[in-house]
Amino acid sequence: MAIRTFGPNAVDWEERVDLDRLRKERLSRLHSALNVSSLGAVLSFDFANIRYMSATHIGTWAMDKLIRFALLVRGGEPIVWDFGSAARHHQLYNPWLDYSDGKEGPPTGARAGISTLRGAFHPDAGIAEDVAAKIATVLREHGLAGEPLGVDLVEMPILTALRAEGIDVVDGQQVFLAARRTKTRDEISLLTQACAMVDAAYEELYGFLRPGVRENECVGLVSKVLYDLGSEYVEGVNAISGERCSPHPHVYSDRLVRPGDPAFFDILHSHLGYRTCYYRTFAVGSASTAQRDAYVRCREYMDEAIALVRPGATTADIVRVWPRAEEFGFPDETAAFALQYGHGVGLSIWEKPIFSRLVSLDHPEVLEEGMVFALETYWPAADGWSAARIEEEVVVTADGCEVITKFPAEELLVAGRKYWTVGGELNTRREAQSHLNTRRNGSA
Repeated sequence: MAIRTFGPNAVDWEERVDLDRLRKERLSRLHSALNVSSLGAVLSFDFANIRYMSATHIGTWAMDKLIRFALLVRGGEPIVWDFGSAARHHQLYNPWLDYSDGKEGPPTGARAGISTLRGAFHPDAGIAEDVAAKIATVLREHGLAGEPLGVDLVEMPILTALRAEGIDVVDGQQVFLAARRTKTRDEISLLTQACAMVDAAYEELYGFLRPGVRENECVGLVSKVLYDLGSEYVEGVNAISGERCSPHPHVYSDRLVRPGDPAFFDILHSHLGYRTCYYRTFAVGSASTAQRDAYVRCREYMDEAIALVRPGATTADIVRVWPRAEEFGFPDETAAFALQYGHGVGLSIWEKPIFSRLVSLDHPEVLEEGMVFALETYWPAADGWSAARIEEEVVVTADGCEVITKFPAEELLVAGRKYWTVGGELNTRREAQSHLNTRRNGSA
């Protein structure tokens, strides 16, 4: 059965995404990953991990600040130290962080706290030491002061202060990634809805793309469509056209799109935290033989990879059908990294599993039902300057996979045609449509 998609509203007449179930199942998976590890607790400064653990969010402006932190001890409940008044907001509106059991006082899971503002606080202000003291106090309360503490991301002053408290700090990111490796039913629904929003953005972009528009205008159009549809965050739109397609620069510019250009786009945004990574390639006005051949090659690599996706297959199985770096103009896999590529998608753009000839042949990972990941292929054209790029997101099902990126990509689409051939004559698009309508009405 196809994965269901819904409108963004809650209704009483249909079961849609169950956000309470989402919160509970995410925390349960994190507890399970922590319980099978050697750690006593995990401490997070990573925005996505904090959200996965505690279901709190204070806006995407805070994503790169490392100002918030959250702790989960073995057998305990999440504690979030958040930015100023955000903690008070959590106390009022996040009842899942209330562990007071009816006692008076604020919920104990939402507390005010601040980290070092990436070094902006004066080093002698004692902020790092205060963070470490807060963590050490909770660990002692749970009898875990002597157990390893897993941390995902950490600033050097915080690391030093934690160790000064006698805490054994080790890598905790793998525990979080293990928990997030497969997705719950509600996560899959949200990821699919996020892709549906990009489907709509590509429809608008396809109608807009033509000679004379600039790459940055395409970025603006896509961003507006997504925000109008309710996107939480448009992380980026890679808009690449013309000779910029090869080699792939991974950044948009203000270049004017020209007739005969290839143009490919990667749309990355977030719906309730759940992300997309979704490429499509177009030709503008017309497509050369070299461009069409490159697209066919790119599509073949994609289709061969998707055909292999099923539980029990490995990342090595997938990357073996992709070309070696030397086959498309690069000296090694590091230089060609992320051109033939795959990665998990969830609250972050790049999660487990990773698909790359750089690592997957020697360190394969087994695919499991419930994984959601993106597969990306690329092929430079024989003309030496254009290229094709395709990306599909898939959900691993019991017996294969389902593609959740739906905008057509089976063949190279040509956007921005000024003239159309009808009845052997060249016509503008409007004239051609009028001509076709007259013929239909006449035949009726």
